[in-house]
Amino acid sequence: MQEQEKDSLSEQIARHISEQIIRGELVEGERIQELRISSELDVSRGSVREALLLLERTQLIEIYPRRGAIVSEMSAQQVRALFEMCALLCGQIVQRMAETWRPHEAERIQTLLEQLHEETRHGHTEKFYDLIFQGLSRQHEMVGNPYLMKVYQELLPSLRRSYFLTLNISNRELQESFELFKLVTDAVLIRKSQQATLFMDDFCRHLRNLVLESLTRMKQIELAWARRSRR
Repeated sequence: MQEQEKDSLSEQIARHISEQIIRGELVEGERIQELRISSELDVSRGSVREALLLLERTQLIEIYPRRGAIVSEMSAQQVRALFEMCALLCGQIVQRMAETWRPHEAERIQTLLEQLHEETRHGHTEKFYDLIFQGLSRQHEMVGNPYLMKVYQELLPSLRRSYFLTLNISNRELQESFELFKLVTDAVLIRKSQQATLFMDDFCRHLRNLVLESLTRMKQIELAWARRSRR
């Protein structure tokens, strides 16, 4: 496995496993096979264990004595808790952005809105949400709070796992998400920090509801298959 300049080997491995969980290739309750990962990536088991310790901070896995690492459950209660924290952190981020942006940064926000409009028009749900949440994670300079950004970075994989469930939402629902986030950026650009925070809360609540609806449908399908297999 080739090391990238910015990330350690264990961070690269953690990202690899994270993507498998986010995309449903590793499902909740499944045990992470250290030997398989080390063989697949041609790395030592020690490096895999270090990666799992990093990954535990993101809430994607839980590590148990003698059982090893298990993919975390995604329940309705956990989704609600996740988006409660998401609203708090993102609200603080956009509030700071509204208070501190400079002209060249305002141009980047406008460009982001244009990109979001394009992804909405083409129905690219995952790219749409990635642009927003990963975009917020890169605003260290405007936010000026490394502690806040560190906590947000650790939350991001669980957020991505949750909104990956919404890939089949309708164009109308994606358009509504765009309109809600446009309110956020509009408030940021006129330096209405409190409004930006409130609109971000609305945006997070809307996405939470979409995730909960998708999660319910997924659980219903799993239950139907389980019943069919017992016949």
